[in-house]
Amino acid sequence: MKLICIGRNYAAHAAELGNARPDQPIVFMKPGSAVLNNNKPFFYPDFSQDIHYEIELVVRIGKTGRHVQPQFAMDYVEGIGLGLDLTARDLQQACKDKGHPWEIAKAFDHSAPLGAHFFAPAALPDVNDVEFSLEKNGEEVQHGYSRNMIFSLTELICYVSQYFRLQKGDLLFTGTPEGVGPLVQGDELVGYLWTSAEGKKEMLRTRVK
Repeated sequence: MKLICIGRNYAAHAAELGNARPDQPIVFMKPGSAVLNNNKPFFYPDFSQDIHYEIELVVRIGKTGRHVQPQFAMDYVEGIGLGLDLTARDLQQACKDKGHPWEIAKAFDHSAPLGAHFFAPAALPDVNDVEFSLEKNGEEVQHGYSRNMIFSLTELICYVSQYFRLQKGDLLFTGTPEGVGPLVQGDELVGYLWTSAEGKKEMLRTRVK
């Protein structure tokens, strides 16, 4: 299993960080050890003083393929869920300043808390307009719709499959909307996704320790 992640895929989020709107998807990877399952707590690492939360729609890939064509892209979507892309913003900035890759800021252990539930596209009101949100300590801090992605699910699947063979069980993190911010010990994060049958459904929960 590999985690393929997309940066700056919402214009408002790119703007809040002072970044230009990309003209093609920005791709980075996380290892399997980044996944944090079963609502386990996230332990704040000692190498950073500025960890930020980023809620994202996550696509679970259902079959193997390369060079996927647009008309077949959604056939590769086994399910859609939620995950957090936790970012050590201080390390990221230091790496950027030196022109270095910034995997240490994005791909560290347990930097990808993952919801337990994935819904088939048919279980969602509109796969091209999925609604999701994040609460921190009971207050909503992010609220997004997949219609606001710069690059759609179809475009992302086609693009990344040019470079990486998609395999069953791979996870595609699709970018975060605006509203990202810092975490401190004691914070609790809860992510929600809107489904056809259940409406607003809790998908993930983690406490920072």
